[in-house]
Amino acid sequence: MRKLVLQGTPKEIGRQHGSQGKAEVLKSLQTYEKLFHGYKGISWEEAKTLAREHLPAIERYDRELIEEMEGVAEGAGVEFDDILTLNARSEIALANYKGANFSDGCTAIAVTAPLTTETIIGQNWDWKPDQKQSLLLLEIHNQPNPVITMVTEGGIIGKIGFNSAGIGLCFNALLTDKKSNEIPIHLGLRGVLNSSSLHEAISKIKGGQIAAAASLIIGIDEGNGKGMALNVEVSPLGIDMVGGDEGKLVHTNHLVSPILKQKLTDTSEFVFDDSMIRKKRAEQLINSRIARQQPIDEAVFREWFSDSFNAPNSIDHFENIRAPEHRRMETIFSIIMNLSQRKVWLCEGHPSENKFEEIQ
Repeated sequence: MRKLVLQGTPKEIGRQHGSQGKAEVLKSLQTYEKLFHGYKGISWEEAKTLAREHLPAIERYDRELIEEMEGVAEGAGVEFDDILTLNARSEIALANYKGANFSDGCTAIAVTAPLTTETIIGQNWDWKPDQKQSLLLLEIHNQPNPVITMVTEGGIIGKIGFNSAGIGLCFNALLTDKKSNEIPIHLGLRGVLNSSSLHEAISKIKGGQIAAAASLIIGIDEGNGKGMALNVEVSPLGIDMVGGDEGKLVHTNHLVSPILKQKLTDTSEFVFDDSMIRKKRAEQLINSRIARQQPIDEAVFREWFSDSFNAPNSIDHFENIRAPEHRRMETIFSIIMNLSQRKVWLCEGHPSENKFEEIQ
C-alpha cells in the first residue's frame, strides 16, 4: 500500500492525492462503475446524477471538502462529478437497496476502561477483492485541523484511521430502507477525523446530517489513562449510541439500536448467517479472554482479526466463489489502533495469512 504525505490547502491536498494516487483513483472509478451496474443496474452517468443531489448539503457542511474533491479531480485528470460520485458510493450502491448483497466495514472491536488501562480499537475491512489495488495510506496535514493518518480507496477523502488529537475511527456500513440527500457517510467520516475532541466528532454526525445508515466506533485517548470508545449508529433520522459500559464494543453489519429500528428497516439478507454470527463470535472471543483473566493488547487483536471460525463468513472474511461476481467480498485490510500509545498496525489482505506492520 502506497503512503502519500499530503499538505497545504484543501485544493492542494486534493491535487496531490489525485496526481500521486492517480492509478488508485482510476481503479476506484473502474470498480464502482461495475459495482453500480451490478447492484443497481445503473450507468455511471446515472450515478453521477444521484451524487450531485448531495452537493447543497456538503456546501453547508464544509466547503473545504468540495475544494479537496475538486483538487483530486484536477490531479487525476477526471471530472469533479467522478470524484463526488466515489465519495457518495455508499449512498448510491447500498442505501435503500432491496436486493441481496453485502455491505462493507465488517467486524470492528474496541476495548477501553474499565476492562483495560488502554484504549484500543480496530477492524477488518471487507469489500470487493479488486479494491485491494485502490488502497492508499494518506497522511494529511491541513492546519488548524489535526494531522490525519487514514487508509482509504483512491479518490475517497474520508475513511478509517486516526489523528494527532488521539481520535481513532472504525466504520461499518449498514443496509437500511432509508437515505437522504444530506452528507455522504464517507465525508462524515472525514468530519470526524478533522475533529480535535470527542464532542466535536459527535457534532459532525448527529441530528440527521448523515445521508445513509452506518456504525462508527470512535475512540479517543487524552493521555494519563483518560480514554473512551463509543459505538455510534448514524442515520438520516438521527443517531444512537449502542453497546454497554463494560469497556468492550463489537459491531458488524446489522442495525443494533432499538431506537433506530423503530425508524429504519434493516434490508440485509445476510444478518443471521453472516453479520450476527461474526458479532457473536467476536464477543465470545473477548469474553473468553476476560474469563481466563488474560490481558488484552494489540497482539490479542491480531488473533481476533485472524479468526476463521465459520469461514468464508468469518471475522477474517473469505471470498465466496459461489456468489455472483459483484457480491464477492473478502477482508481487504485490517487495522489496530492503540490510541493510548499512539501506535497503529496495518495488515494488507487476510490477517490469518499476512503480517501486521506498524505505521510510522
